[in-house]
Amino acid sequence: MDIKTDVAGFGNLQGLEAISTLDIHFARLMTQLSGQDSPELFLAAALVSSQTREGHICLDLAELSNEEFQQEKLGENSAEMPIPSLEAMKSVLSSSVVVGKPGEFKPLILGENKLYLNRYWHYEDRLAKFIKNGVQATVPIGNLEELQSSLAKCFPMSGGEQTDWQRIAAATAVLKKFCVITGGPGTGKTYAIAKIIALMLEQSETSELRIILAAPTGKAAVRLQDSIRAAKTELNCPDEIKVLIPEEASTIHRLLGYIPNSPYFRHDADNPLDVDVMIVDEASMVDLALMAKLVQALPPDARLILLGDSNQLASVEAGAVLGDICDLGATHPYSKDFAERLVSVSGQKLEVDMAAESKSVIQDCIVRLIRSYRFESRKGIGEVSHAVNSGDGDLALAILKDEKFSDVEWHSLSSENIIAAIIQRFRDYDYEGNPRDLLERFERFRILCAVREGPLGVNATNVKIEKFVKRNLRIKQSEFWYPGQPVLITQNDYRLNLFNGDLGVILPDAQNDNELRAFFPGSEATLRKFLPFRLPEYETAYAMTVHKGQGSEFDEVLLLLPGKESPVLTRELIYTGITRAVKKVAIWGDEIIFRTAVSRKIRRASGLRDALWEAAE
Repeated sequence: MDIKTDVAGFGNLQGLEAISTLDIHFARLMTQLSGQDSPELFLAAALVSSQTREGHICLDLAELSNEEFQQEKLGENSAEMPIPSLEAMKSVLSSSVVVGKPGEFKPLILGENKLYLNRYWHYEDRLAKFIKNGVQATVPIGNLEELQSSLAKCFPMSGGEQTDWQRIAAATAVLKKFCVITGGPGTGKTYAIAKIIALMLEQSETSELRIILAAPTGKAAVRLQDSIRAAKTELNCPDEIKVLIPEEASTIHRLLGYIPNSPYFRHDADNPLDVDVMIVDEASMVDLALMAKLVQALPPDARLILLGDSNQLASVEAGAVLGDICDLGATHPYSKDFAERLVSVSGQKLEVDMAAESKSVIQDCIVRLIRSYRFESRKGIGEVSHAVNSGDGDLALAILKDEKFSDVEWHSLSSENIIAAIIQRFRDYDYEGNPRDLLERFERFRILCAVREGPLGVNATNVKIEKFVKRNLRIKQSEFWYPGQPVLITQNDYRLNLFNGDLGVILPDAQNDNELRAFFPGSEATLRKFLPFRLPEYETAYAMTVHKGQGSEFDEVLLLLPGKESPVLTRELIYTGITRAVKKVAIWGDEIIFRTAVSRKIRRASGLRDALWEAAE
């Protein structure tokens, strides 16, 4: 059968902002392979391809009747298109030879009211099965009194009556095969994990408990190992236990054995990792595909502990894994049996609701740390981040404008004052001195942009600053590499051990006749240097996007919002930008756009949340 190039009624999908040429080609391919001139299949295939590119795991077919979704995807002419009902769409798809049931080997998979690309259904199914198996498994306690004594040493009672959630997190991690410890910045997630490792080592029946530390980016891996090293010095445990606590952390890609130009890794179900306990920090940044491949590479008896802030931005690639696992925005009671066990082991009173019966016990595996030690002395950042998290834009603005909070500021946009404010920060910029001094400057202050394009996007902002710096330092504007240039790696290079998000500076190298080298932080306060032309893909980075800043901390942050509305402006983006600041944050933006952003949550279509939580409801 000769299938039409553009299926009736949907030829004008071409040119829509939300539907790419790739989506159209995929839809044509599916229609041709089906052997039927089906407008329903053409539309569904184009939309599921588009959804996956935008970070969704699947296409929720129920959304087809949503006018807002129709306009977002199909434009103003959506009302004139023959959009089928949910039942009609499911009927057509279920009868197509290119659409299979869950588990079948077909290009598209139809499950309930959701349509998946085959590989994403398998990623989601694999991860859901691993978690559901893990939450049911309880680790036996070798010596209860010894565990209680160790918990008391690591987490001494403060004398107050409030629940010590770090202590509860430690008890949960020891008792459960799968555990999630979530909480905002400064709640002590990575500090607590060092104590948890010590507890596990003390409870282990063998002296060789294999523990691996991992993170999604090189920057996050370095921060994790620095936190572990710092925490080890304060641990109240025997020296022989401290020696066994691992200090090195790896990126997940390097850990699994990245194969260049391939979606596969050396470690998988047939070649699992040699590990007993896998600990992953900054789990909110891990996409569905990578998390599924990680759990596939774990031995059957291995434990998995995820650390992260479920309120942060989701991964750049498809999925919102940590948010789905934590059922973000909802609260669930502990099962009665596990709550009683926690009280017995931890010695803590649980001021929480308990469910007498529960078909699912995933809620027993999730601990939310509430107290932020970082923001106790910086009330403004803590209060405004809470207001943003709750979706209260008016309250957030009131806090930003309140002069009693010295750690937060609000500035309205205007072309003159924002440029002047940015330039002012670089009037004393100089490349003289130690490379580490310049790197530390960018840790002390960082401009974060909400968007990449536009007059207040990261590209334009970097161009403005770079022109000023070159003029001020008497460097030719045509110079491609120059002293003082900050560079941000945007592509992993496993040969050079440089990863997406790593920040370096280009400076003269006194040991090589003052030739330019790119200097990057190394392990244990060392510096690594490279010839600039050897670097993987990078960009000049006086400013960076909020996404690139995720997983980092800066003393002071200038958060720059665009002057026009954009769908990327969400509550999670604002919250992530604010909480990158340790001491102070200044936000430049438009009040209406700010309120709109705070009211808008990231919603990624996924079946993972339903698979994990449907039995708990």
